[in-house]
Amino acid sequence: MLSTKIGAILLSENLITQQQLDKALEVQKKEGGRLGSTLIKLGFVEESKIADFLSKQYNVPYVNLKDRDIDSKVLNSIPRDLCQKFLVLPFDREGQTLKVAIADPSNVYAIEELRFVTGYNIKPYVAVESSIREYLEMQSDAMENALAEIDDLGMDEMEYEQEEEDDIKLDVLKREVEDTPIVKLVNHILNEAVKREASDIHVEPYEKSFRIRFRVDGVMHEFMRPPKKVKNAVISRLKILADLDIAERRLPQDGRIKLKVGSKSVDMRVSTLPVLFGEKVVMRILDKSNLQLDLEKLGFEQSSLDKFIKSIESPYGMVLVTGPTGSGKSTTLYSALSRLNNDEVNIMTAEDPVEYNIFGINQVQMKEDIGLNFASALRSFLRQDPDIIMVGEIRDYETAEIAIKAALTGHLVLSTLHTNDAPSTVNRLLNMGIEPFLVASSTVVILAQRLARKICSSCAEDVKLPKEALLSVGFKESEIGKFTPKKGKGCDRCNGTGYKGRVALYEVMGVTDGIKELVLRGANANEIKNKAMAEGMITLRRSGLEKVKKGVTTIEEVVRVTFED
Repeated sequence: MLSTKIGAILLSENLITQQQLDKALEVQKKEGGRLGSTLIKLGFVEESKIADFLSKQYNVPYVNLKDRDIDSKVLNSIPRDLCQKFLVLPFDREGQTLKVAIADPSNVYAIEELRFVTGYNIKPYVAVESSIREYLEMQSDAMENALAEIDDLGMDEMEYEQEEEDDIKLDVLKREVEDTPIVKLVNHILNEAVKREASDIHVEPYEKSFRIRFRVDGVMHEFMRPPKKVKNAVISRLKILADLDIAERRLPQDGRIKLKVGSKSVDMRVSTLPVLFGEKVVMRILDKSNLQLDLEKLGFEQSSLDKFIKSIESPYGMVLVTGPTGSGKSTTLYSALSRLNNDEVNIMTAEDPVEYNIFGINQVQMKEDIGLNFASALRSFLRQDPDIIMVGEIRDYETAEIAIKAALTGHLVLSTLHTNDAPSTVNRLLNMGIEPFLVASSTVVILAQRLARKICSSCAEDVKLPKEALLSVGFKESEIGKFTPKKGKGCDRCNGTGYKGRVALYEVMGVTDGIKELVLRGANANEIKNKAMAEGMITLRRSGLEKVKKGVTTIEEVVRVTFED
């Protein structure tokens, strides 16, 4: 921070007298604050002269913020509490560089913390303190008005039931959530999330702050920090829209919001969870217009796609899709079902939850509280004359056993499991208690997948990487020099990240006679993987490297989402 050091420098430059410095130090001791601010307040030096002097002293450029029009996206790139703490203001962004006006350019700690929090390279500019404070106050006033200028999305036309409550605090809360500023603030959050193609909205209450974050292309980004005092009203407004009980704050709840943003019809799955300082709300956005149901456009290598299509067109057997939550398994399954969906087959699905409604497919929502789970739904399906069955997830022995029996009795069964790769799926089934001969005889193909961020096409540029770096991630000596890796520089279209959208990486393991033999003799996952690779299986890492060669994604993304082979 600026201290007596700045006073001594100003004195040496004859900008103030010793008497003025002594007086300012005396006032600072009593009232606190910065010495520079005190000198200005006492009229001993002009604010612009201090800023100009600091610019020269620390070799940092000066910026005049007066009448400057700053993009709201740039303003929101640094949390408001940090701006106030360090007296800084972001005013421009070029790619991965954020230009920040700062009153104290000697505060290296502030610059480092901003770099850590934002993920951007920070380029400091000196600005007069009053102009920074003025902008921060304007931001605060705008937030206090709860974004009153934002166009209403018409969501207050939604119908929902309200039960009368006697609790006076609850009555007050209900009045608050119907206030226009709260309605518009919530509408703005939902609207922006859909516009930015976020997959999830996180509403997070903390002891001294309230944060809204979006997950875009699999990565979390802070969107805004509304005033802490609107926390309960915002959360209750969301619960009302999702038809949840706003009086129940001790137990988790699940609901759904349906809304229209422009021409888009969007479903949101809403989950509330009691946390230390209130309720956290997470909303999964299900935008049917973004659902890609063409298998050929998902990211398969041609040989993997041919193998998968041949497997799902089998008259019977089990097709397993594996990967962690959020890896795109549902999209792959829906795409497979869409390819198989025609008037000649009866398709039944058991889902938890049903994410997208597809004509021609009989979809059943699981309801654990009344005993309708995957196992019981599967039993019922077998009495409904099905040709193709999709089970949302194989979670236990009972579900696995029924699915395998269905696959062995003339039905095509598609399902998911949570495993790291295709070969380890076999061991997962065996660990559930399924006999090796049942796994070998029922399973047709196992597919593992991950999602990697795609390079933004608007700011993609070539990058030079050392040969050693390429070899270390899995490229072969013969591939070096035959392609040029790319990365996104960062632009307005991708919000400075260099990425826009995601692409799937696939590992497709057909259960061939060779694989069946290994399963029957109890081989481990590594043995099965080596055999599958020898038979031509493209691993997740290799699938990612192929997309690096095509300029679709970056090496960093492939390393982030896949293991070494």
